[in-house]
Amino acid sequence: MSSRDQAVADLHRPFVSRRGRIMAWAGGIGQALALTACALLLPWSGPNVVGIKDRIGMLVVAAIIGWALSRFGGVRADPSAEGLVVRNLLITRNLSWAEIEGLHFSGGDPWVTLATADGDPVAVMAVQRADGEPARAEAERLATLIAYHHRSA
Repeated sequence: MSSRDQAVADLHRPFVSRRGRIMAWAGGIGQALALTACALLLPWSGPNVVGIKDRIGMLVVAAIIGWALSRFGGVRADPSAEGLVVRNLLITRNLSWAEIEGLHFSGGDPWVTLATADGDPVAVMAVQRADGEPARAEAERLATLIAYHHRSA
């Protein structure tokens, strides 16, 4: 593989939030352990008995919180030669490179926002300001990728 091909392949690596992913998975596991322990260890008899419905409720809450945190941990953006697939919390959006007009990541923006041809901005939660300097580098990589595909078109 030539150095140019390697550079293009490197540009097309997936975008994922480092800190967001770690915090989501750690929080999900921690809360699941805590709520499961409560469901199992709270008194089964005596004056302060916790009933089976309450225990099941705790496990259901743990599952719901775990699902929500797994969505936070799963945000990503996958570039390809055709476009960018942006997976945020609830919505996954497929964008062709021609649809993407620009990128915004300034001031206090929590994550990168793409300006699109239809005027509907698209958040890219995979590049989060919480990641610090690596987030700025990833935003620059995404801007370079957009420029590369606009030149190639």
